Amino acid sequence: MNAPQTSDMKASAIEFEKAEQVTVRFAGDSGDGMQLTGSQFTVSTALAGSDLSTFPDFPAEIRAPVGTTFGVSAFQINFGSSKVQTAGDQPDVLVIMNPAALKVNINELREGGLVIVDRGAFSKRNLQKAGFEENPLENDSLAKYQVIELDISALTLEAVKEFGLGNKEALRSKNMWTLGLILWMFGRNRAPITDWLKEKFARAPDIANANIAAINAGHAFGETAEMSSGLRRYRIDQAPQEPGLYRTVTGSEALAWGLVAGAQLAGLPMMFGSYPITPASPLLHQLSKMKEYDVITFQAEDEIAAICSAIGASYAGSLGVTSSSGPGIALKTEAMGLAISAELPLVIVNSQRGGPSTGLPTKTEQSDLYQAIYGRNGDAPIPVIASHNPEDCFDVAIEAVRLATKYMTPVMMLTDGYIANAAEPWKIPDMKDYTPFPATHLTERPAGSEDFNPLKRDPGTLARVWAKPGTPGLEHRIGGLEKSYDTGHISYDAANHQKMTDVRKAKVDGIAKDIPAQQVALGGDSGKLAIVGWGSTFGPIDQAVRKARAEGLDASHIHIRYLNPFPANLGDLLARFEQVIVAEMNTGQLMTVLRDKYLLDATPLNKVSGQPFKISEILAAIRAALGAGQ
Repeated sequence: MNAPQTSDMKASAIEFEKAEQVTVRFAGDSGDGMQLTGSQFTVSTALAGSDLSTFPDFPAEIRAPVGTTFGVSAFQINFGSSKVQTAGDQPDVLVIMNPAALKVNINELREGGLVIVDRGAFSKRNLQKAGFEENPLENDSLAKYQVIELDISALTLEAVKEFGLGNKEALRSKNMWTLGLILWMFGRNRAPITDWLKEKFARAPDIANANIAAINAGHAFGETAEMSSGLRRYRIDQAPQEPGLYRTVTGSEALAWGLVAGAQLAGLPMMFGSYPITPASPLLHQLSKMKEYDVITFQAEDEIAAICSAIGASYAGSLGVTSSSGPGIALKTEAMGLAISAELPLVIVNSQRGGPSTGLPTKTEQSDLYQAIYGRNGDAPIPVIASHNPEDCFDVAIEAVRLATKYMTPVMMLTDGYIANAAEPWKIPDMKDYTPFPATHLTERPAGSEDFNPLKRDPGTLARVWAKPGTPGLEHRIGGLEKSYDTGHISYDAANHQKMTDVRKAKVDGIAKDIPAQQVALGGDSGKLAIVGWGSTFGPIDQAVRKARAEGLDASHIHIRYLNPFPANLGDLLARFEQVIVAEMNTGQLMTVLRDKYLLDATPLNKVSGQPFKISEILAAIRAALGAGQ
């Protein structure tokens, strides 16, 4: 991950202002290439050895009217020389490409922060579309910030004029001009980005060369305009890292690789049936490139077909996997019941987003926990586990496969839009460190039995046997109707239904004996206050508790991966704290489940804005609970 120093990165100590962490946010119209700009700056930052976390913030509309607040797209990156676990509370540097982006994002910038504005985009028409009555660059509304106005549009046109592009096409390079300036500000290397542009536009060399010229022009502007413009340079030292091979990974990428790794550890081919939906679609895109690992992907015509195809694959002896977001998971519910009744291994990935209904398609939320644990007709329990950051998706996906195949059950894995799209450095693991858990298929009728019973169970796990259809002597049928515990045939007997319902529940409950005891992520295992979280709240909770403990406050952090069943010791652990705050991006779903299980008297800390928690929000709750400063 560490790159050699280049001319871009060399400078005297006088030229640079040293910083431990910096947060930069790029914002513009959805056609301005902010996601591309941010992702390429991320690559350059990772190669420089910084730790980092990103937050792509997309508009929901495919193409909102140009210049309106509905179409603002942003990309935030927090990077530094120490451990980074969130995308940052408030940007230190805000790059603005049009008035609408300024209106949407300016209140996020910290007081005294730097705003770099494309003055050329602040036309009367654009100001009106953004809802400004007067030009904010010409009044004192930005007085509490450092503002640098540059005519980026004109500077870009000048930089690329030799390539003969039309005005509209030439202006598409202004994001690269901006990127060049930001690369200069932070001493980042241009070479990886220019190499990427040459490869991406190999069949359109004029486009590649224009973008490269724009990057170089932005970089050169910083070098020549430093004294007169007020631009400053920042030095971020390399973050300490364990030796190893690193790459930047998004949650969707790590999840795809984890599912494939899990299938390999189970010794099974994998079939992924999915229907496109934001923010789950990148998983389908990633897995479709992995055919060489015995992965079949199927883009179904709807959500029901997607999950039913995966169930069919599991019935045939493969690992069936499906994914969606909350609205699609709702459509898959009946088929989940089928997989529970048929007792087939199935991994269901829910990349949560804002709801209800279609809600906020591109914004993050954690509001599907009730749906995951309770949301099926009948008594239909399934294991539920959640990843807490992009790299954690790899291990959680493997664990989902292990539980599904060992216990012959569907497993729901929860992630969310923030985790799916965010990126961070990841040390690529050595697969030799992972213990295989080979799945077994019955190949012959058990000795002494005249009829094959597909519901014959392992006495320890209560998992039924798994026989591939067509195996001689093991012909059987499964389905949604209740089965006889003793024969596997359809049964409407009342006592049998009671027994089968109890067995299915006991099988899932028994998983608590096969998962790690709940640990405290940070702090003591007893004390005055525990902040409990799950999923993507990990980073802000961890950082807030660190800050609180540095202030002398008795706070601990407990983060729950296994949400159904809970770890066997969780209730006792929570009881050792005088106060418990449950922080989650919903209206209190985990807190309700904890009360259901343990009669826990907890305090909710909820946020449902489509944005992740800020460290400051959780720290304020800790201080209030412990009476700090009173």
